[in-house]
Amino acid sequence: MTRTNPSSATASPAASSAPDLAMPGGLCAIHQPNLFPRLTTLAKLFAADTWVVLDDVQFTRRDYQHRARLAARGAQQASASRWMSIPTHLPRGRQTIVRDALIVDPDLARRRTMAMLKQYYGAALVQCLQPVAAAFGSGRTAVVAETSTRTLLGLLGWKGQILRSSDLTARPGRSQRLADLAAAVGAHSYLCGTGGMRYLDSAPFAAEGLAVIPFLTPPGGIWGSGRQVSALWALATLGPTLLAGRLRAVAAAQTALEPAAGGRFSVGDQGGA
Repeated sequence: MTRTNPSSATASPAASSAPDLAMPGGLCAIHQPNLFPRLTTLAKLFAADTWVVLDDVQFTRRDYQHRARLAARGAQQASASRWMSIPTHLPRGRQTIVRDALIVDPDLARRRTMAMLKQYYGAALVQCLQPVAAAFGSGRTAVVAETSTRTLLGLLGWKGQILRSSDLTARPGRSQRLADLAAAVGAHSYLCGTGGMRYLDSAPFAAEGLAVIPFLTPPGGIWGSGRQVSALWALATLGPTLLAGRLRAVAAAQTALEPAAGGRFSVGDQGGA
């Protein structure tokens, strides 16, 4: 899988310039910005050549857009985990889209967030997360969440590109929209998690000549609680070199599925979150 490293991958998270599209090809993952995402989510993005940040859909308080579950370094991943949340105001109530959600008292939220991260993972790791602390100055929850994921991907050596759905053109309809976004970035395959495989309609993807690849992670080990706790646990416990190796192995397995998919969609396939 050939990685690209365009300027958009390292641009400011708050930038809103026109997207710098990659050359056609590769895997595309489409996911809302999550605050320090779960390991399975981070692994899916790591396996992709392009992450389309889904920033123009409805904000959901029960999702991971403004919160993450932390587990202490070295502990059993799911044991004694605790929620860390960014207090968020929705200017339009339940109709507020992700990019418009506002942080309640950004300075206080920044101090509390970084203090909690230091408590769980120590000063050395928190020092690597300073871009996240700076992102609170935007006043927007989505910017902090996106920056948290960008920072983790950067620490692990990911060289893909990041674009936002609000900068791309797509038709309405859940599956149609995803197919249009994947086609817009020149991907030839869409990387889909378990939840998406339950509802995805194959027709829009087939019309664009796109393969749908189910995202898979190994059973057990660090993946045992990968759908529950933030990837920060694995990063702090294993370190960036070992964790990057685990993620590269998962990415290689996903790439191997591309020729087998051949543009076909199988409703029976199951993948990660």
